[in-house]
Amino acid sequence: MDTSIIFPNLHITLNNVGKGFYIGSFFVAFYGVIIAIGMLIGVSFILKEAHRVGFDEDKFLDVCIITIITGVIGARLYYVAFEWEYYKDNLLSALNIRQGGLAIYGGVLAGIVCVAVLCKIKKYQFLKVMDVCFFGVIIGQIFGRWGNFFNREVFGQYTDGLFAMLLPINAVRSQNDITAEMLKNIVSINGVDYISVHPTFLYESLWNLGVLIIMLLMRKRKKFEGQIFCTYLIGYGIGRFWIEGIRTDQLKLWGTNLPVSQAVAAILVVVGVAIVTYSLKSSKKN
Repeated sequence: MDTSIIFPNLHITLNNVGKGFYIGSFFVAFYGVIIAIGMLIGVSFILKEAHRVGFDEDKFLDVCIITIITGVIGARLYYVAFEWEYYKDNLLSALNIRQGGLAIYGGVLAGIVCVAVLCKIKKYQFLKVMDVCFFGVIIGQIFGRWGNFFNREVFGQYTDGLFAMLLPINAVRSQNDITAEMLKNIVSINGVDYISVHPTFLYESLWNLGVLIIMLLMRKRKKFEGQIFCTYLIGYGIGRFWIEGIRTDQLKLWGTNLPVSQAVAAILVVVGVAIVTYSLKSSKKN
């Protein structure tokens, strides 16, 4: 199997890009390693930010651990729910996350619910906690998308533009993600057939980096609790809505052709804008 990934218009050729490595007979996927690194960096930042705004770091670590576990479960349930036609006859496969299938928005939504419950128990201010936690979420997403790069998945439609990415057909994780237009525009190099696609993993990672920078600039200037959380909802939501529209691995809303993550992104953008509008009006009155 060819393991090259090529960005022809940027004159970048990456040879021997594997999907992981072996420790003895156990295969370790780069995807999992990258997710773990993102989580560690994200949690480390969360704890420092929690200390800065007056939370006890040890108690906040408990919140992080419980929320991460809940988020992973939510991400899997979300994915399985919208791929039910496959999993209804393969229920045991639904438990095997090593086969892939984690949806970010499922993790985000489950995490929000989890934090709301924990705040109720620990008597924390919900929006203040969300402002802290979502630094870790966006950091994890910045790193996590690079796992998709190594897996040759979560790419976009055919393109021959500046950022076009060539993937060997036989290395693509899911052949169902290869469209007819891609097959019409096969690129053959040294006897190997490549598809030319949008590197949506790169688009989203860079977009998220921009959102993180805005959140960092805002943290000492925010006018109300929840402003950083809303910045995430609006900023990430806008980017995800655009990027989801060009991906070929979309999860669809039951009985429709509507990408469910686009719908969720749009709803959360509206929610974020509504909270910001209400909070700013309330702060002016006070």
